[in-house]
Amino acid sequence: MPPARRGESRNGAGGAHGSIGPTGAESDAQRGLGSQRWHSKRGMHSGEAPKRSMAIRYKTNMRATVVPGVLQRRAGWVEVTGPTGEQERFDWDLFWGDINTFIKETGFLHAKMSAHQRINHFPRNYELCRKDLMATNLKKAKRKLEREGRGGELDFFPPTFSLPSDWGIFMEKFRAEDAVWIAKPVGRAQGRGIFLVSKISQLKDFKKKQPGGGKENENVESYVVQKYIERPLLIGSRKFDIRLYVLVLSFRPLLAYTHRGGFCRFTSCAYNAPQKENISNLGAHLTNHAIQRKTEDFHCETGNKWPIRALKLFMISKYGKDRTENLFMEMERVILRSLQAVQDAVVQDWHCFELYGYDVMVDSDLRPQLIEVNAQPSLSASDPEDRRLKAAVVRDALDLVDMEGHFRGQLPDRAGGFDILVRDDLPPQRVAANIGTACPFE
Repeated sequence: MPPARRGESRNGAGGAHGSIGPTGAESDAQRGLGSQRWHSKRGMHSGEAPKRSMAIRYKTNMRATVVPGVLQRRAGWVEVTGPTGEQERFDWDLFWGDINTFIKETGFLHAKMSAHQRINHFPRNYELCRKDLMATNLKKAKRKLEREGRGGELDFFPPTFSLPSDWGIFMEKFRAEDAVWIAKPVGRAQGRGIFLVSKISQLKDFKKKQPGGGKENENVESYVVQKYIERPLLIGSRKFDIRLYVLVLSFRPLLAYTHRGGFCRFTSCAYNAPQKENISNLGAHLTNHAIQRKTEDFHCETGNKWPIRALKLFMISKYGKDRTENLFMEMERVILRSLQAVQDAVVQDWHCFELYGYDVMVDSDLRPQLIEVNAQPSLSASDPEDRRLKAAVVRDALDLVDMEGHFRGQLPDRAGGFDILVRDDLPPQRVAANIGTACPFE
């Protein structure tokens, strides 16, 4: 049992929650209220936030990212290093890292956390971040809204099916439409295992290669298939997608912020709709950095990535301010609706916060389409500008987590580069299109 810290009770951790999943120069007063105080107002946390004079002890296992540097630069913070035993695995105030690896290496349990500790993942976050479960939860939420005549509010993700469980339903849809579909393994990342299909023969070949002929069993790798967005918005004849950063401090009640920073990723070659000649050329269809850097035309420093602010300014110049503002506001609504769709499925634990990476595409009608949500968005830097952005996102998130207990009163609408998206007492009409506006680090 981990020791209670400086007079705090061992009982602050709540119940057992299980594992995580199967797979600037503003003043302190301007930057935000400590989340521990916010929770205490709702009866979720009876302890006081740590005193400012007390060192904040942190652990991280994200060595090849901007995270260690940001943590090291925080005044009064010290890293906990060395062997991990029963006491050491809990001898920290904040953990930021790959929680699944941490659990495997240390046997860490949420239920044993003390009142002062915070960790950067919610239990059951896979309800939002696993491709098949996200689709299931969004469909469930859409059916509920359809009964209220509001189903159109969730028309922001392509038709999606889980394989092998949805084989029959998917095949009916596949035969009924002359369309291209994109298949993605639910447990892999960086574009691994993705392929496009347009013929039944391709699906049959894929199914035959699966253990047991693709029948549902524990040895079959789960996939999702999504209808391919064949009319994406193009810039310079190239496809792109958008990475947005979202910080969730609580799911019940829902408290989330969107960051004004972000970026869009372009393909290295001009877009052509999927055809027999190019359907296997993933570099023409996927914007993923791991895929693009293997293509002959990839030049990251000369245009394969734009900051989100540059995208917004370009779109204002081409489509006008009103249409652009509406698009960016719709992207915030996509984020809000997706969080609401899973807020009863993700385990609420006030020890937890989480930074999500949202991947969104825009179609030719300027409508956002949610592709996926990442619980472990890449925080490795590919260039100096990328490093500045990601370091700012991590720094601003830590400001809102507020381990130091700097802030009192009510949480601000804006803190560093983060703007409030949803709070239990925030009127919905106050949500505005802040993504892509100027950031403190720019």
